[in-house]
Amino acid sequence: MLHTPLFELCREAGGRMVPFAGWEMAVQFEGLMAEHRAVRQRCGVFDISHMGVLTLTGSGVKDNLQGLVPSDLQRIGPGEAQYTVLLNEAGGIRDDLIVYDRSDTEVVVVINAACADSDTAWIKQQLEPQGVSVSDRKAGGVLLALQGPEAVGRLEQLCGESLAGVPRFGHRDLTIKGEPVFAARTGYTGEDGFELLLTASAGQALWRQLLEDGVAPCGLGARDSLRLEAAMHLYGNDMDANTSPLECGLGWLVHLEMPIEFVGREALERQTAEGVSRKLVGLQLQGRAIARHDYPVLHNGEPVGVVTSGTFSPTLEHPVALASVRADLAKLGNELMVEIRGRQEPAVVVKRPFYRRQG
Repeated sequence: MLHTPLFELCREAGGRMVPFAGWEMAVQFEGLMAEHRAVRQRCGVFDISHMGVLTLTGSGVKDNLQGLVPSDLQRIGPGEAQYTVLLNEAGGIRDDLIVYDRSDTEVVVVINAACADSDTAWIKQQLEPQGVSVSDRKAGGVLLALQGPEAVGRLEQLCGESLAGVPRFGHRDLTIKGEPVFAARTGYTGEDGFELLLTASAGQALWRQLLEDGVAPCGLGARDSLRLEAAMHLYGNDMDANTSPLECGLGWLVHLEMPIEFVGREALERQTAEGVSRKLVGLQLQGRAIARHDYPVLHNGEPVGVVTSGTFSPTLEHPVALASVRADLAKLGNELMVEIRGRQEPAVVVKRPFYRRQG
């Protein structure tokens, strides 16, 4: 198991450590429900140093990266970011990522831990022959997610400047106690907040400071329940190499109107013309049973899909799930059944996200 620079500090804070994508990470500290509610109501901090962070540099770097993603990267400029996906030729999703525009010659990309090695190798294979340099920006450092209604105020106190001018998916270089910090107004919880990249020693000091100031340390368990309430996708569950963006509710990332070739474009054009056979939907379970990944979805007793993610929503106080179902059954209000431990439990197709932050 790999360990982040915060491994020992997480254990000292009471973190229960579990294997995840080759890393030993904290799944919870005080408890999932308490951590979930801390982020929804106040502020929590997550160690996400297992994620991959790459710097891509070179003349026309964004134009070169454009050939790997279906989203129009010309829509963002320096200080802005774009959530998007890497595709294979069949239009399947290799990984999802965020592209941060730093300048005409530099972009930063954050990729999933489980895909970091394969993504890095593939990006290098595709872009280095075009003169793009690909390097590990994290370089043994710390990546933190500071999330919740109080997160921005906490960070402003630490860096001594207003962050009101940083929009959602904006990013800025900050200084905290003399240390440089790459700060992005992004996250995976459905709340406002920042993701912070800094050196190992600075990250350890910041973690200690946040916990001393009363910020709740949060683990992977709360991260999953928070992202699911916000209907954010988990790679390997809600999307994978055999699922296209059009099939999993990410069609808004596909910009076929741009006159540029990208990996998987032909497959997505064909799907757009012919339609897709399955769609990702939100389900609200009508009882208390929880639908888990890979549980069958039924209609009139016949299998019509599968649950991709499911949990009990601490905020809404009932079970919710994402499911890939037959396209003709994806209409809001449709009644379906989920097979849970041999029983058929009723569920209704509902609007996503299940939870949306007010204001």
